Order: sequence, then C-alpha cells, then structure tokens
Amino acid sequence: MTFSPRAAGARLARLVELLVFPSFCRLCRAPLEDPGERVVCGACLSKLAAYEGPFCPRCGRIRQDGGEDHACARCLSETPAFTRHRSCGVYGGTLKDVILLFKYRKYAPLSRPLAGFADAAVGPDPGLWAGADFLVPVPLHPARRRDRGFNQARLLARGLARLRGLRVLDGCLVKVRNTPPQAGLRAADRERNVVRAYAVRRPDRVRGRTLVLVDDVTTTGATLRECARILLDAGAKEVRAVTPAQA
Repeated sequence: MTFSPRAAGARLARLVELLVFPSFCRLCRAPLEDPGERVVCGACLSKLAAYEGPFCPRCGRIRQDGGEDHACARCLSETPAFTRHRSCGVYGGTLKDVILLFKYRKYAPLSRPLAGFADAAVGPDPGLWAGADFLVPVPLHPARRRDRGFNQARLLARGLARLRGLRVLDGCLVKVRNTPPQAGLRAADRERNVVRAYAVRRPDRVRGRTLVLVDDVTTTGATLRECARILLDAGAKEVRAVTPAQA
C-alpha cells in the first residue's frame, strides 16, 4: 500500500474537526455525514423559512395583517435614518434555534449557512444592493467581543460580502459604550440604551459611500437606527440594513 500524505492529512483534518465540532446535529441529533455539514444538518437548515408577506418598505417591519406592502405608522411619523431595511424571516422556529446556537453557543461556522439564507431571501431586492459600496457589521463592545470570541454580525457580513461580491468595511463603526443587552428591554429602554453607544473612526472611509448595515436580529430597530444616524452624521451618502431575523 502506497502512503499518501494528502490522504493522511485529510484523515487528520477530519479527526480534528470531529474533536472541535459535534458529529451530530445540535437540533435533531442526526449524524453529520454529508460533506461540509457542521453543527446543524442540511435537513434542519432546509427548514429555514424566508418571509414572503407584506412589510414596511422603509424600516422592513414585518406586517402580519395581510394586504400589500405599505409604510408603517412609525415611519410615517418619524422617518428612520436608513433608507431601506429587510429582515429575511421571522425570529422563531428553526431560524431562532440556529441563531441561538450561533450567537450564544458560539458555533461560528453557522455564519455561513445564515449568510446563504439571507442572500437567498433578500438577494433579489435591488433596493438593498444597487450602488452599495460596503457592508458594515453592527459592532460589539470590545469586552463583549472578548467574552463571545467573535462578533456575529461581522461573520455574517463577511459571508454576505462573498456572496454579493462586496467588501466589508470593518473597524470603522465601533461601539464605545458597553451597554446592557437589548434583549429583554422595553422599546423605550432600547432607544435610550443605544444613544451615544456608537462612533465612527476614520470618517473619510464612509464619506460619500452607500453602506449596508448587517446585524443578526432586529426587534424594535433601535440599534439599526442609531448606527445609521451615526454613519450619516459622519458623511455617509446613504445607509441601508439587512438582518436574517426579525423578532
């Protein structure tokens, strides 16, 4: 038998992968047998459901009252700083389970299928992508990033950038105040929580640019509105936003 360094290396790489990542789906417990499967199996990922109903064309708020797309009451009374936001699906079911694994169980490889899901769901929307210069991940405070090990929005932005043929403008929008998590706060408290929490370093990098903010989940939109405002104040031409899920 001829010794093959390449085959030996592949076996070693597979062994390391099995030690680092689970060999069964964290949702349905089925074995991860197909090439490229990590953490969650393909059958579970196929259940990620894109939202196809009406929404507010400006803030992207999902409307479950039927009818056609139309502006929500909030956008009619107070126009957000971003010009367009789309959420890919409702934060529930398999989509919620995958995001929770990604974000809180620290399974970073799930950024790739989530980015693919987002691209399939809102990639055909020209209002999001036409003329866009950069994707901008919503930043974490350095203390939170060290605790988590990664910024989930940054990984999502990198995945989307590969699929959309765009670049990520990283390290320009920063979080300067370590605020309490938005989850669990009331709407008014969410608004106050993010005021002056973000800043732009190197404004020359955003000046005159059309930017697409990327975050994992939106609830009231407070974070996206504040980040968009900060970027526009720094000279951005236009800010849009995309999130895989909306609670």
